[in-house]
Amino acid sequence: MKKLQIISAAAAVMALGVTAASAGTLQDVQARGELRCIVSTGLAGFAYTDSAGVYQGFDADFCRATAAAVLGDASKVKFVPATGKTRFTILNSGEGDVLWRNTTWTFVRDVDVKLTFVGVNYYDGQGFMAPKSLGVKSAKDLDGATVCIQTGTTTELNLADFFRSNKISYEPVPIETNDESRTNYLAGRCDVYTTDASGLAATRSTFPNPKDHVILPEIISKEPLGPVVRHGDDQWGDVIRWVLNATRGAEELGVTQANVAEMAKGTNNPEINRMLGTEGDLGAMLGLQKDWGQKVIGAVGNYSEIFERHIGKDTDIGLDRGLNALWTDGGIQYSPPFR
Repeated sequence: MKKLQIISAAAAVMALGVTAASAGTLQDVQARGELRCIVSTGLAGFAYTDSAGVYQGFDADFCRATAAAVLGDASKVKFVPATGKTRFTILNSGEGDVLWRNTTWTFVRDVDVKLTFVGVNYYDGQGFMAPKSLGVKSAKDLDGATVCIQTGTTTELNLADFFRSNKISYEPVPIETNDESRTNYLAGRCDVYTTDASGLAATRSTFPNPKDHVILPEIISKEPLGPVVRHGDDQWGDVIRWVLNATRGAEELGVTQANVAEMAKGTNNPEINRMLGTEGDLGAMLGLQKDWGQKVIGAVGNYSEIFERHIGKDTDIGLDRGLNALWTDGGIQYSPPFR
């Protein structure tokens, strides 16, 4: 009996040790007072530095939204740039806390690379861009073309599948960053550039003469892009998932950056009240302050505001909402209920 008690006590101590050693990313970020957010090395509209060296863009705003929810201050972000090759290593090594970087959710990444995807903030697909002077009307006309492609991405595999299934050949020109692909493409070192269609539009917007380049009609893959955390940290995964859901839920419910402070005083809609923390305490369940949802929307606005500000049809990038419209507007962006 005494032996059993000793074993039980030792097991309890070990359990406490494990708990203490793995307090979780949320606690680490709060103790540090800074969110380390992994983003691309530079993609117009998504994550790039402006003339003052400040990160801007769709993904960058989701980093700020996370900092607002977790730390109460959207400015407490350290942006960690990563290439397609380095992003997962940086995340899994603990050098970054969350990856908000146009990254495709796939089986292998989810299961074998030991990542946890917690949602989709942009539904995309892979396309091709070519100079108009090339006279190409379809990706199926690219037999023998040289193709600029970022290494360490799903686009490499999709490209090989597409050319193989259409019985045409190509010569890959491997590059690591979007800036490198832009330079090579404009210098004529490759005939075509392939990546996510949103990335093509973003890159084209930075060209001296964007109208001289055409994005071909074929979309050859599904590219659900979304935030990523490490396996096994469920509380942190919940935080990131519901930060994303708060932006979508706010759009559904008509909560904006301009009216959130007024709505946070209380409304006749219980779901708005729960999301903004004026009814119940959903924040406590996440380990956050009661008004975390209010801070998210106050910092960056709802999903529509983030989208239209950085990549929407009135920007140089000029993307339509398409699949990224709300489910009520013909798209598939959708927030589970706040209840």
